[in-house]
Amino acid sequence: MRFLAARPLAAVASLAALLSPVLAEPILKSNSLNTCQENSGFTASLFNVIYTPNNNTANVDIVAVSSIQGSVFFDVAISAYGFEFIRQQVDPCKIGLAGLCPMTAGKIPLNFNLPVDKDAAKQIPGIAYTFPDLDAKVRVFINMTDGTRQSVACVEADISNGKTVDLVGVKWATALIAGLALASSAVVSGLGHANAASHVAANALSLFGYFQAQAMLGLTGVPLPPIVMSWTQDFQWSMGVIRVGFMQDIFTWYQRATGGTPSTIFDSLTTVSVQVEKRALTMAKRSLAMMPRSIVDPVSAMVKREVLKRANIETSSGSFVVYGIQRVAFRAFIETTNLFMTGLVFFCILVVFTTLCVAAFKGFCELAVKKGWIKGDTFLEFRNGWFTVLKGILFRVTLIGFPQITILCLWEFTQNDSAAEIVLAVFFFFGMCLTLGWASFKVIRIARRSVIMHRNPAYILFSDPQALNKWGFLYVQFRASAYYFIVPLLAYTIVKGMLVAFAQSKGTVQAVGFILIEAGALIGASVLRPWMDKSTNSFNIAICVMNFLNSIFLLVFTEVFNQPPLVTGIVGVVLWIANATFSLVLLIMLIVTTVIVFVRENPDGRYQFMMDDRTSFMKSQTHLTTTTELDALAATARGDKAGYSKHNLDLDDDAESISSESLRRHADRSGMPVSAANSVRNVPYGNPPRSPIDPSMPLFPADGRDGRNSPSPYGRNASPSPYGGGGSGSNLMPGFRAQNNASPAGGLRSASPSPWQRGAGYEH
Repeated sequence: MRFLAARPLAAVASLAALLSPVLAEPILKSNSLNTCQENSGFTASLFNVIYTPNNNTANVDIVAVSSIQGSVFFDVAISAYGFEFIRQQVDPCKIGLAGLCPMTAGKIPLNFNLPVDKDAAKQIPGIAYTFPDLDAKVRVFINMTDGTRQSVACVEADISNGKTVDLVGVKWATALIAGLALASSAVVSGLGHANAASHVAANALSLFGYFQAQAMLGLTGVPLPPIVMSWTQDFQWSMGVIRVGFMQDIFTWYQRATGGTPSTIFDSLTTVSVQVEKRALTMAKRSLAMMPRSIVDPVSAMVKREVLKRANIETSSGSFVVYGIQRVAFRAFIETTNLFMTGLVFFCILVVFTTLCVAAFKGFCELAVKKGWIKGDTFLEFRNGWFTVLKGILFRVTLIGFPQITILCLWEFTQNDSAAEIVLAVFFFFGMCLTLGWASFKVIRIARRSVIMHRNPAYILFSDPQALNKWGFLYVQFRASAYYFIVPLLAYTIVKGMLVAFAQSKGTVQAVGFILIEAGALIGASVLRPWMDKSTNSFNIAICVMNFLNSIFLLVFTEVFNQPPLVTGIVGVVLWIANATFSLVLLIMLIVTTVIVFVRENPDGRYQFMMDDRTSFMKSQTHLTTTTELDALAATARGDKAGYSKHNLDLDDDAESISSESLRRHADRSGMPVSAANSVRNVPYGNPPRSPIDPSMPLFPADGRDGRNSPSPYGRNASPSPYGGGGSGSNLMPGFRAQNNASPAGGLRSASPSPWQRGAGYEH
C-alpha cells in the first residue's frame, strides 16, 4: 500500500497486468495517460509504464505538462471492470517527491526505473497477469490542500497484461474454415451432388456473414470494453483489414502521388501517446474527427499536428484518441489513411485469386481426363460450362465482399484521402450495387416468368443450367418461393453499412440503428423462413438472434442508461463468452457437415429433398439416369416439340424461357407458325400459359421407379403432357417421336441434345 501511496503513476503500471497476449514473463503495462476532467492542470503527451513482477521494477517514461502551482495531495483509485477495490490518499510532501511538493508549472520529462515494494506487489491478484483483455485502470485526482480541497487535475491510465483474445490463430482458423467450406461446396457441386453442395454453401455463406457482423461491431464508434475490441478485431479480416508491410508502403506512396496527405501516427508513437477510446468523448471532439482535412486544418489552435489528418483526435495534452473505424485500423497497425486502399486491394486480390483457381482447375481437369487420371464424365458439367460457372463464382465473391466495400467506400467519402481514392470508392460502390441489383432483377424476372408459364418459380430457376450457374448464388440458399429475399438482404447490408460509415461520431445513433435493423432481420427471418429447409432456417435464425443480442449489448456500451461501470464490464465479458461459444458451435457444425459430404458415398441422401421440387428440375448425375426415354419425357413435360429444340438459348439475353419455345409463341401469337399451331390440337392457346406438371409433385418419382408402374400422376393414366392421354411414350407427338426414336433397333435414341443440357455449354 505504501507503493500505491507514494507513486500513483507506478500504481498504474502495477495494475496494468489485467490483460495481454501470452509472453515469456508476466507484465503489467500502460501506454497512455488520459485526462478524466475538463481543464485538467496535469497532462501527459507520452506515458509508457511497464511493471515486471519478477524483479519488482517498473520502467517509467513520461512527458508531462503541469499548470498547477501550490501544495497538493493525490487521491488514487484502482478499479477492474468498474469495481473499485483500492482507494488511497497520498501527500507527496510526506514521501519526498521532487517537483510535486509543492507542485510547479512547466514541462516534466521523466524516464527512470522505479523499484516496487513487495507488499504492494502482493496486493495485485494473480488473475491480473493471466485473464485476457481485463478492463482495469488507475485514476488519480490531484486536489489542492487549501480549505477548498478543489480537484485541479484528473488523470487515469488503462492497464494491460499483454494477454488478449485478439489472436492470429483465431483469425487464420476462422478464415480457413469458411474458405475451405465454400471451396468444398464448389467441388461437391462439380461431382454432381447439387443438394449437398447447396447446403454446405448456404451454411458457409451464413457463417461468413456472421463473421462480418462481428467485425461491424468493432467498426462502430461506440466505446467498447477491451475484451470486445479484441474479440471483434479477430474478424476484421472478413472486411479486408489485413496488414502487409510492403503493401502499406505502396498505399502511402499512391496517396501522396494522387494529391493526398498520409497520416504518420505510427511514426510518432515514440513521442506521442495514442488512446484507444473506451469511454465516451464529447460530441465536439467526435465531430471534429469526422471533418475533411480542408475544414480541420484551419483549426490549428486545437489541432496542432498534421498527424491528426482528421482521422484521429488530438487532446489538449497532445496525445491522440482513436475510435470506431480508426480504432480498428490502429489496432491492426494500419495508418487510418491507408485503411480504404487496404480493404479494396484485398477484395481485388480475392477476385483475381478466385479466377486463377477456377481456370487452373479447369486446365487440371482436362489434363487429368486426357492422361486417364480421372473418368471422362468427372466434373463434366463444369468442364463444358466452366466459363458460366466462373461468372457465377465471381458474382458470389461480389456478394461476399459487398458489406466490406459498402462500409469502406462510404467511409472514404467522409475522409477524402485523395481524389483518386474517391474515384475508386465511387466506381466500386456503385458498380457493385448496380451489378448485384441487375442480378437480383434478372432472378426476379426469371422466377416470375416461370410462375406465369409453369405456376412454379423453381421450374426455370433450377432446370436451366445456365441461369442456375450464373445467378444461382442469389437464390439457391432460399426456397424457390422466396427467390426475392436477396433484395431485402442487400438493402439490409446497405443500410447497415451507411450507419457504420456515416455515424462514426454518434455511437448512440449507431447502437439504436443496429437494434432496429437486427430486430427487423430477426422478425423477417422468423416469420418468412426463406431458406431452403428447416435446418438452414434454424442456422440462420440463430445467427439473427445473436446479432440482435449483440446490438443490445452495443447500446449498453454507450452508457445511455447511466449504469455502473461494473455492469458495462460484465456485459463485455458476457458478449465475448456468448459469441465465442456460438462461433465455436457454428464452426464445428460446418466442419462436420463438410466432412460428411466427402465421406458419404451419396451425400445428397443426408438431406431431404426440397419442398420446392428443385431436385426434380435440376440435371443431377446422382438423381437422374440420363436415358433417352427420360429425356423424351422431360421434353414432353416442358412442352418442347420437334423443330423447336434450339441451341444457345440464353435467358440472360432476354430471349425467353430456356426450357421451351412456348414463351415466344405466347408473347407474339400473331407471329406463331401455322404448322406449329396445327400440330398440337389440344393446346389451349386462348388461355394463359399453363405448366404441364403439377407443381406440388416431383417431375420424377423419388424412388426412381418407372412412371408406368407407379401411382404417380406421371404414370400411364396421368401423363404430364398436355398433348393427350396415354403413357409417357404414347403421348409424344409424331414429329418428336420421329426425331428422338429413330433407332434401327426399335429403341429410343436422341438425335438432338437433351433438353436438360441446354445452356452452360452442354450443347458442345
